[in-house]
Amino acid sequence: MNHGEFFPNIPRIAFEGPKSRNPLAFKHYDAAEFVGGKSMKEHLRFACAYWHTMRNGLSDPFGGATAQRPWDDGTDSVANAQKRVWAMFEFMQKTGIDYYCFHDRDVAPELNDLAQSNAAFDAVADELEKAQKQTGCKLLWGTACLFSHPRYNQGAGTSPYADVFAYGAAQIKKAIDVTHRLGGEGYTFWGGREGYATLWNTNMKRELDHLARLLHMAVDYKKKIGFKGAFYIEPKPREPSTHQYDSDAAACLNFLREYGLLGELSLNLETNHATLAGHSMMHEMRVAREAGALGSVDANTGDELIGWDTDQFPTDIYLTTEIMIEVLKMGGFTTGGLNFDAKTRRESFEPEDLFHAHIGGMDAFARGLKIAHAIISDGRMDDFVKTRYESYDTGIGARIEAGTATLEELEAYTLGKGEPTTRSGRQEMLENLINDFI
Repeated sequence: MNHGEFFPNIPRIAFEGPKSRNPLAFKHYDAAEFVGGKSMKEHLRFACAYWHTMRNGLSDPFGGATAQRPWDDGTDSVANAQKRVWAMFEFMQKTGIDYYCFHDRDVAPELNDLAQSNAAFDAVADELEKAQKQTGCKLLWGTACLFSHPRYNQGAGTSPYADVFAYGAAQIKKAIDVTHRLGGEGYTFWGGREGYATLWNTNMKRELDHLARLLHMAVDYKKKIGFKGAFYIEPKPREPSTHQYDSDAAACLNFLREYGLLGELSLNLETNHATLAGHSMMHEMRVAREAGALGSVDANTGDELIGWDTDQFPTDIYLTTEIMIEVLKMGGFTTGGLNFDAKTRRESFEPEDLFHAHIGGMDAFARGLKIAHAIISDGRMDDFVKTRYESYDTGIGARIEAGTATLEELEAYTLGKGEPTTRSGRQEMLENLINDFI
């Protein structure tokens, strides 16, 4: 079937180098360039977010949609959803992005009942399968939208209503089935309404028990059908709920440990969610990496002057450097990648703006990758940190870390040693060092 061309005035985006003045060219992202033994393409594993690239109308709390999407007739028909697939894959081919991510309701419409919705999902999955085979593009991860429909107004896995829980579970099963069928490398759980507006009407313990039960069911089902992809949970502290149970990386890890799920799920982290949690993205990445649970990244940023999830494209080189330092230190992505969970601004409503946005994000991460590799290879930063903690490598420090020291022993040691001495943390010197690389 000839679908025509959806972006006829946009060529394939080429790498032209930092001296190029072509806004539709990469200045820093060269997919074939090797950095530390792997190509940029292998390191970065970029993915398009179906929900923003194809479905976001660019409305905000004070105004309606502005996005121009000439290929979309605005209906919830299966035919329109199937046509949209080819616009998405043309966009991915022209930007050189190998992966995509979706919610079930991004790619296919929600119809009158679950059976009809599942049939529509299957029909669009047929088209996705054809597009993947034709283009070589792949599914990074899928997920189910358990937050938009009115039935989920009080959560899905944490809903006080068992019928809602059951509906959400059925929707997750279908989304896992389609993700498995399409060769998805992972599946993400995002609890957009898994939280509370007030504790006065909430049995928190029961809700958390239910959420864990849902995840255990999903893990069991994954093993039953032989799905080899990773499972991720994505932290977010608030919005739309006053408080969401998956509030940040540490809270998610605590939840997974408490309910025996650590090892079954790792974390999919998003910069804008870190901001809303009052953390830096480097903090969230470090918490997850040091727990062996850093899986994938939603690559965006937020406006710190605005108190909601603005999902902007990442252009800050410090941010991309910090992210890539943590990715490199964990040995690189395996099933995960960098998903551009980001939308153009409401004023940037033309189809061409999708290209400018992704080019900017890809270039920013290419620079972040090269800088992060240079910092790690240089070694001065790591050497400083290692030296700062060297008192724990021998003597009393080593006994503390080994767990063999007692309070009585430490008291006697201190009485004989006297007042401790410390050295400067050299924060400003290290910040200057980072600036030298950037």
